[in-house]
Amino acid sequence: AANPGANYRLPTEAEWEYAARAGTAGDYGGNGVLNDMGWYNTNSGSVTHAVAQKRANAWGLYDMHGNVFEWVQDWYSSSYYGASPASDPTGPATGTQRVLRGGSFNYSSDQARSAYRWAAVLGDRVGYYGFRLARTP
Repeated sequence: AANPGANYRLPTEAEWEYAARAGTAGDYGGNGVLNDMGWYNTNSGSVTHAVAQKRANAWGLYDMHGNVFEWVQDWYSSSYYGASPASDPTGPATGTQRVLRGGSFNYSSDQARSAYRWAAVLGDRVGYYGFRLARTP
């Protein structure tokens, strides 16, 4: 019998950024206006918010910018992407920290950019870390 949860996982860092950008090239996906797209230190009231209170990006994804940093499956390396494969990089094979993306309600607009990378020790539990799942068909 098939395991219904077997195809769910954290996205790679590259998948996360591709989804956040949703075909855009600017700092923020969607319409490019962070106040319309996500919660960060200037507009959040210093608290997390329920999903989908801001605009979705072009692919229907909410809260890619701000609200909570999102864990991805990649180990962190400051130099990996300078030498990574151009198509579907999966991150370094090992490391001491994992990557988080997207910014959070208590960080600035700079940390909510599509390209911003954050790193933390796997297992860190703080009120501004979360995750979103990807599904492999």
